[in-house]
Amino acid sequence: MAQIRLDKSKCVYLGVCESMSPKYFELNDEGELDLPVGEQVEHADLDEVRQAVLGCPTEALTLLEDGS
Repeated sequence: MAQIRLDKSKCVYLGVCESMSPKYFELNDEGELDLPVGEQVEHADLDEVRQAVLGCPTEALTLLEDGS
């Protein structure tokens, strides 16, 4: 299983990740990024979340996969 890590000090809340994987990333009413289903990524969603993490323009997101 993989885990999402968010570095809030790097996040500028553009919502790129939310647009790519709305199940795992969501801008809240205050404009801050939340992880609505938590840090754990289901295997079936791994490719989608991986693309969202890679798409982060400030590299605020990391995906820790088994073996990493």
